[in-house]
Parts: sequence; C-alpha cells; structure tokens
Amino acid sequence: MSEGDIRLEGLVKNYGDVVAVDGISLHVPPGEFFTMLGPSGCGKTTTLRMIAGFERPTDGQILLDGVEMSSTPPHKRRVNTVFQHYALFTHMTVAENVGFGLRYQQVGKDEAKRRVDAVMEMVQIGELGERRPSELSGGQQQRVALARALVLEPPVLLLDEPLGALDARLRLDLQVELKRIQEQLEVTFIYVTHDQDEALTMSDRVAVMKDGKIEQCDVPAKLYEEPDTAFVANFLGSANLLNVEARAAGDHCEVMLGNFTLRSNSSPEQAGVGKAMIRPEYVKLEPQGADGENRVPGMVEEVVYMGFHQDVRVRLANGDLIRATVPSDGESPEYHQGNAVAVYLRAANLRVLDDSPEKATGETADQADTAAA
Repeated sequence: MSEGDIRLEGLVKNYGDVVAVDGISLHVPPGEFFTMLGPSGCGKTTTLRMIAGFERPTDGQILLDGVEMSSTPPHKRRVNTVFQHYALFTHMTVAENVGFGLRYQQVGKDEAKRRVDAVMEMVQIGELGERRPSELSGGQQQRVALARALVLEPPVLLLDEPLGALDARLRLDLQVELKRIQEQLEVTFIYVTHDQDEALTMSDRVAVMKDGKIEQCDVPAKLYEEPDTAFVANFLGSANLLNVEARAAGDHCEVMLGNFTLRSNSSPEQAGVGKAMIRPEYVKLEPQGADGENRVPGMVEEVVYMGFHQDVRVRLANGDLIRATVPSDGESPEYHQGNAVAVYLRAANLRVLDDSPEKATGETADQADTAAA
C-alpha cells in the first residue's frame, strides 16, 4: 500500500447534545487532492481536526495506511496541518521557520539544509531565507507555512482554509501553485474550504458537507453538472432552482413548469414532485415567439453588468424568476428591462433533483434575492 491512504469509518463527533459530525465514512487514496466543502458549521473543520488528532472522535475510526489512529496523539501521526493563521515564529528567519520541525526528526545539519533549500525553492521563496516573517507579505507568509509542513515529508497534508486571509487575486495564484506542488510531491492533500472556486480549481474529488454529513462526493465536474440535491446545486455555483412536477417518460423525465411541459434528460427514477435545476450559463434567450421544445415565454426584469458577462433576470410566464448569463462579447444581443423573450431550457442541462424533506434546502432566484437584500 502506498503511503497516505486515509479511511474514515462511521466518524462521529458530539459536543454535548450537538452533533458536529454525523457518521461520516469516506476513503481518500494516496496522492489525491481531496476537498471538504461546505458552509460554516457543517463539520468540515471538525473532521479535519479529528484526522489531525486535535479532537478525539465520539465514535468511529480513522485509519492511516490501514492503522487505526483515533487514540494516537497528534505528534505521533504522520500528518501535518497548515492553518489559515500561519503561526510563524517572529524571532526566527524564514529558513529557521521552515526547518524548525526537523529538529525533532534527528535529521543531520547538511540533510536539513538540503531539504529546507529544496522546499523553499518549490514554493518559490528561495530568496527570502534570511528575512523575518514581519518583512513578508501575506502570500509569502502562507508559502512559509506550507514549506514548514512539507519539509517534514508527511504522507498526508491537512489544509484548513489556508488561503482565507488573502486577497482574491493572490488566492487564485496560490490555488494553481498548491495544485502544482501536490502533483509534484504526490502527497495526499485533504483541504477544507467554504470557497466553491477553490474546490473546483484544485480538487480531484470534493465532498459537499451539510449538517455534519456528506451530501454528495464526486469529481468537481460531476458535482457541478449533475448535483443530486438542491443544496449541492445551490452551494456549488449559481443555480436556477424551479418548483416542478416531474414524471417518468420512457428513458427521461417530463417536467411540468406551471402549464408548460418540458423535457429533462434526467433519469425517470427522479420522477415525482420536486425541483429542477439549470445553470444560468445554460439558459439561452431567444427572440419573442421562438418555438420548439423547452421554450418558455418571459420578460426581462433586470440586467446586471458583471464585466465579462451580463446577468439577465427574466420573469417566466408561469411566474418564476430565472437568471441567464449573456457574454459581454460584442456579438450577443443587448437586453433591457421590459424586453419580451423566449427562454430556452435545454433538456440536457435541465436536471431534476432530489426534493426529499431532509434535502430540499435550495433557494429560488426570488428567495436568493430576498436573502441578499
């Protein structure tokens, strides 16, 4: 077995009467970039802290390379953690910070210098070795914290919102760097974030969490294109969620949106009263009166300029509000409040979702607007 194999089996964490983690089971194979994504309070950081050993599970098992670790203290686990707050030693240079943990691994002086120099070059801070943390930018400090963890050559690296304190542009740059480093080292990364863009950009797989449970776990493209529930659809990207009645029709579903009958390529197993989802970029606006399958009349209520695209909000004839992404490319039509249009909801992109009571947590466009206000 390669090093860095993590298994969680029925993991539970209670704080008194509060269930923070509710029976999570998952497998993270060696060398995978695995992300736990979800809102504050969903249990993702608590799960990470249990893997690190900072919290002890109420129930369940944590296995690292097949060895049960639930009762093993943090310093005896072959995992390292990078936090949002870097906790660098201000009285030490960058090189001393990076090499600090090697003091406890009985590494020779020459070998320690070689490893420190190599990891600093990898995270692109090789020229900063003699500086103090106070002389560094936030992004440079984050690279020091990452180098300090990587120099110990752990088979598993745990990252808890490590880019949360950085500005948007720097976060984007470091997302690319983190993925490059992870692929180069072939280390197992378990990453915690509430930022959907980070999850989509870096991860091999993502577990979307809610109320201490995993709502859905899959590769980013599958989660985005084929969410199982309204919660996943709404949390991972922008989504139009429509109240519909879906019924089986051969190998697909018929979706009743008010008085309009639409086709969805979703499995007929999804039939029943529920929700349908379509991403704004898949909503196409056509001239008033355009006919054909899955066209619904509507009227433009608002146009929001977003730079590279416009967010066009259309009130459908059945009363629902739907959002369409229109590129600002100089070629797409310009829309204005009051324009009558036909809205094309392509069957391949109109997905029927699980709307069982415990999972019906998504918002309509109207509800999202109300919450934002």
